[in-house]
Amino acid sequence: MMETNGIEIKNNGMEGDPDLQFLLQGGDLLKVRSTSWKKTRFFRLLEDCKTMWRESKKTFRKKQTFSLDDVSAVRMGRHSEGLKKYTEEQVEGRCFSIMFKSHRKNLDLIASSEEEAKQWVQSLESVLSKINNLSRQQTTEHWIFSCMRKADKNKDEKLSQSEVKSFLRLINIEVDDDYADIIFKKCDKSKSGYLAGEEIKHFYDLLTHREEIDVIYGEYAKTTGFMSPDNLVTFLMTEQREKTSLANAHKIIEKFEPDESVKAKKLLSKDGFLMFMHHPDAMVLNPDHRDVYQDMSQPLNHYFISSSHNTYLMEDQLKGPSSTNAYIRALLKSCRCVELDCWDGSDDEPVIYHGYTLTSKILFKDAIKAIKEYAFKTSDYPVILSLENHCSVEQQAVMAQHMSSILGSALVTTPLGDGMPTNFPSPEELKGKFLIKGKRLNKLEDIFTQDAEAASDTEMTEEEESLDEDEDETQEKSKKKLKLAKELSDMVVYCKSVHFYGFEDARKNLSFYEMSSFKEGKAMKLAEKSANAYIRHNVEKLSRIYPAGSRTDSSNYNPVPLWNAGCQIVALNFQTPCTDMDVNQGRFLINGKSGYVLKPAYMRDLATEFDPITLTRGDWLKHKTLHVMVISAQQLPKINKKKSSIVDPLVKVEVYGVPADVAEKETNSIYNNGFNPTWNENFRFDVYVPDLALVRFVVEDHDSTSDNEFVAQYVLPFNSLKLGYRHVPLHNKNGDLLPSAGLFVHIMVVDAE
Repeated sequence: MMETNGIEIKNNGMEGDPDLQFLLQGGDLLKVRSTSWKKTRFFRLLEDCKTMWRESKKTFRKKQTFSLDDVSAVRMGRHSEGLKKYTEEQVEGRCFSIMFKSHRKNLDLIASSEEEAKQWVQSLESVLSKINNLSRQQTTEHWIFSCMRKADKNKDEKLSQSEVKSFLRLINIEVDDDYADIIFKKCDKSKSGYLAGEEIKHFYDLLTHREEIDVIYGEYAKTTGFMSPDNLVTFLMTEQREKTSLANAHKIIEKFEPDESVKAKKLLSKDGFLMFMHHPDAMVLNPDHRDVYQDMSQPLNHYFISSSHNTYLMEDQLKGPSSTNAYIRALLKSCRCVELDCWDGSDDEPVIYHGYTLTSKILFKDAIKAIKEYAFKTSDYPVILSLENHCSVEQQAVMAQHMSSILGSALVTTPLGDGMPTNFPSPEELKGKFLIKGKRLNKLEDIFTQDAEAASDTEMTEEEESLDEDEDETQEKSKKKLKLAKELSDMVVYCKSVHFYGFEDARKNLSFYEMSSFKEGKAMKLAEKSANAYIRHNVEKLSRIYPAGSRTDSSNYNPVPLWNAGCQIVALNFQTPCTDMDVNQGRFLINGKSGYVLKPAYMRDLATEFDPITLTRGDWLKHKTLHVMVISAQQLPKINKKKSSIVDPLVKVEVYGVPADVAEKETNSIYNNGFNPTWNENFRFDVYVPDLALVRFVVEDHDSTSDNEFVAQYVLPFNSLKLGYRHVPLHNKNGDLLPSAGLFVHIMVVDAE
């Protein structure tokens, strides 16, 4: 291996770590694919501390690897659909599953003992945690040196001239032979015809040199070619528009300056400056918004709530697989409202699947167990279980029993406090709690009156537009008898599902806890034609929006117009990567990724005159001008894995919000350079309602003959932008962070005249 390997382990802060040593040593595990396919495979972590390698005992089997960057969770026990189906209960303690961020199937494994299984899970979780906490500098170095290893075909720890060209293609840059020769000769100090040791480091320094950083640093490094604390304060106040102090400048130098001799002089070198600029606190997202910073004591309906539709599906809703993994993925992405489509199953066990389709089934109780286990790993705030109930009364009672026994005291089954509530509790009061959304036989008020026995009947009559939310809208309105188990009905407290007969009817006849679900088409019409009435309705009530049943491919709709109308539970298909999901992730990126974002004050006021369509004057109108300079990008991923395929990147800057704010601008494309392209292009946007605006940076691979290909993106709220020179992290199509890729931009926001 190349000499750089030891440096990487040290940089990753894991040298001597027992969990790391266990994974580097590796061991045999039984891989499970079916009842008959259970085969021993040798697994170990490669020296890059990021790549897991598995090898068959059979020599003709191809060696396979996967990156720990692609792992979403490691789950101890026999919980996956595969392990439950293909293994016996007695191996429970020896089983574990590796779950991936993409649509890749679980890796279901059995260790030789319970102790060994626990060691594998502990070690994987420990190393995953450390990888997720690596600095930008460390991830960049790791990525580049990994590519160097791949290019070093004969593994002699040296790079020949042809290997250098291969390496350049791997890092997404195509250079002509003359330029490659110049770089090679410049680094080949020994004139040996290959690069080794310090020559490789020199090559790395040349590659990662950034002229735009030189210019900015040079402008403020006025103390013997370095930045003094005073110089740094001037930079932060002048360029970054930050209030700061000399004491803070000293802290930055102490934390980020890598050269001890420079640090001793209380100065900041260019390397230290770049490390500081790559730190999350100095990037484009306001660091104060990364943690919970909003008032969480408002009523629940005063928040936008991250919500999922058909949460159990991994793919489309006609024949795609259902899985408890889908719930885990959504919850880990801070989703706070999940859907359970419940049907009668065999052996008196309710199942979850998309009815009348070929989608596979999972047990209701397994879904509830997975939800309980992962509900509060990303966010402490309440999770709403939206029940789509098609079960018989008997199996509804089983559902109630499972939720009661599995969720225990975390399940809200009676109103908080004494007496009949008049408003929702807050997310703060509901921390760590589960709420059930579903039908209820009687009014909540009845449990505080002599009518407490009114719910002894199991039937209720309800007029519905169609027999079910997702069925064909052409079906005539019908009155039908809905049979409901009292045990399940009584669990519905703050989210009782009712039919919507209009805003006036809701205002007069519905209690605060009675909420309606709207199909996207109907909701969009209301948001367009009656936006102010919708906003006022949502000051008092909750509204849930869901995709049209015609979206059999599990595609999504634009959530922004519904947020603009104050709708809280705008449910999207989390299993489908798309622009709409990117925007949803951006909306809930802030406030500690809690899944709750407080609505602006004028959307929490019953007398509000706010209308996102007409934009009459009011507190919401704060006309700003956004100036964005797209300067450069670093280490963009390859879209096509072929060696010869290099991206021609362009950057689009998009604004989402009220109709007047929606806009898009794009740069020119840069030919054959995804490693360090430079644009230096300026854009200007008018933003009238900053509170509801989101900004999306998207990188595409330009194609003159067909649609551009997606490369990476990042979305954040307009009000969370930091000003000045900022690095922008980038996410892949699944919304996961690309460890070393990024944009470099300059942001300015001014009050419009």
